[in-house]
Amino acid sequence: MRSPVLLVIAHGSRDPRHAATVHALVRRVRAMRPGLRVETGFLDFNIPSVQGVLENLAAEGVRDVVALPLLLTRAFHAKADIPAVLRDAPPQLRIRQAEVLGPSPLLLSALEHRLYEAGLSPADKSSTGVVLASAGSTDPEAIAVIADIAREWWHTGWCAVRPAFASASLPRTEDAVRELRALGCEQVAVAPYVLAPGFLPDRIARGAAEADVLGEVLGPAPEVARVLLRRYDEASVPVRVVVGA
Repeated sequence: MRSPVLLVIAHGSRDPRHAATVHALVRRVRAMRPGLRVETGFLDFNIPSVQGVLENLAAEGVRDVVALPLLLTRAFHAKADIPAVLRDAPPQLRIRQAEVLGPSPLLLSALEHRLYEAGLSPADKSSTGVVLASAGSTDPEAIAVIADIAREWWHTGWCAVRPAFASASLPRTEDAVRELRALGCEQVAVAPYVLAPGFLPDRIARGAAEADVLGEVLGPAPEVARVLLRRYDEASVPVRVVVGA
């Protein structure tokens, strides 16, 4: 039985680094799962569009698709934009929408590796405060998830972990950096909880000017690719119907 096609749905951006990073992540996913067909579609700014990819798949005779939002939290795009696009897909396609990538322990590992790549030493973990800097959202559920992730990450041994947001919510990255300094953390690191470069990640970087370490975006980290495939596998499991339930 042929596996469903994996359609990775990215937001898109005028910044060319965004699409390049998405494509690099998709290449890593393909390398990890040879034989799985993986397509990429964008909601805005970049091509191919999600609708265009779906129409091409239907024209080829594809029937089963897992649509995976390339998002870290369940905010507006996952709850409204993407379902709306999928509802307009060709009717012969059977589409399952996978869950967003976060939260996941693998993403925490990726964040940590990005900080170590940026020069932070694992030996300094207990004396280092971390700003978990996300893009931000007006969705209370998404904001609460970021706060929960910060608390979970703190329990792995950091001096302190504080959430921060580049837009829509407070505090800003620079305010969280100052708070960690005031707490007495010997070092302060900023970990961007974003997938690809762009306008808001650049704002996070500017807010990290007073920090000691700034990690790179998650991008095509192997842990991100593993989470992506895990979400695909979860969505690919056939729904069991229990008679009489």
